[in-house]
Amino acid sequence: MARLRRPADQGHRDGVSIMKTPIIQFGTSRFLQAHADLFISDAMRAGQDLGPVAVVQTSGSAARAGRLAAFDGRPLPILVRGMENGETVERTEYTTCLVRGLSAADSWDEVERVFVEADHALSNTGDSGFQMPEDETIDDGVPVSFPAKLTKLLAARWRAGGKPLTLFPTELVTNNGVVLAGLCDGIARRSGLPDAFIAWMATDCVWANSLVDRIVSGALEPAGAVAEPYALWAIEKQERLVIPLTHPAVRPVDDLMVTARLKLLLLNLPHSCLAERWLADARPGDETVREMIADPAVRAWLDAIIDTEILPVFAAGGITEAPAYRATVLERFQNPFLDHRLSDIAMNHAAKKATRIGALTAFAAEAAPGHEMPTLTAIRDSGLKGLS
Repeated sequence: MARLRRPADQGHRDGVSIMKTPIIQFGTSRFLQAHADLFISDAMRAGQDLGPVAVVQTSGSAARAGRLAAFDGRPLPILVRGMENGETVERTEYTTCLVRGLSAADSWDEVERVFVEADHALSNTGDSGFQMPEDETIDDGVPVSFPAKLTKLLAARWRAGGKPLTLFPTELVTNNGVVLAGLCDGIARRSGLPDAFIAWMATDCVWANSLVDRIVSGALEPAGAVAEPYALWAIEKQERLVIPLTHPAVRPVDDLMVTARLKLLLLNLPHSCLAERWLADARPGDETVREMIADPAVRAWLDAIIDTEILPVFAAGGITEAPAYRATVLERFQNPFLDHRLSDIAMNHAAKKATRIGALTAFAAEAAPGHEMPTLTAIRDSGLKGLS
């Protein structure tokens, strides 16, 4: 596999060649390597001019030093395995856009330099990435949380006269762009940063809301991942937002709520239905989703719930892509390489089913008043609490 051609050097610092990386990424996750980073690599191979990526480790974990060192432009294998268009597939694709790895804890000055000259920022800092100490502010040191680190970097960019930045957070937080912008605004105000900077950050920079979806089921060393064929990066359109690449998995959408509802009600809710049946029938403790829906009785039961209780609400709401998404979900459930155990899905079952069935009930009240959901109502009221 040929290496991606690197851009021309931008100079030297302490004897080290310096290149411009138009995209700076916060987070070293396997998910990003098999998701956004792979899409960027595909786009660059297709001749799209968006530039390579510098990756910043925000956590300071020494355990990821080997992974960080692998971000040097080498092809990182992404083993794609699962069901696609009704057929079993197994192929290796390559992420080639990651050309630098930096630690925020060890190389803050260089992170700041790269950030000031970047065109776009991308992040996926994990489930706790937006969490921060109460009333956190920034000072001369390296901040603790990712939102505080980002605020300090944005302030450095503003002071250097840098142009406004477009930011693409992909953390699994509803309206992640709006939420992250709000966190950074609060940090800036508590830290006494200039009003002109706060206004620039809020009105000149662009904070994209997005939703990501792909099951990344395994790790390759020192970097790379095992992933299912299905992949989605839905980005909500807004004024002044320019998405820097085109790719089959990157989908600009008018309303991210539509995509969120599809995922919640046609992927997550059927998972909860299967968990309910698994608990109620006392099925084998190590049973997987693939094995369970291979049971004709279970498959017919789940199909009936989806076709008579869930899909009619989408139809009434004018969401025409729901049947196609349903077919994709059931194909994903049959992935022969993925052992998704019901014991994992049944964790915190009571809370999850209440949230998911409650969301469908609210959608039905809006789009299909009077629509009946007898099986889902029985699941909601069953009293089965699942595992904890």
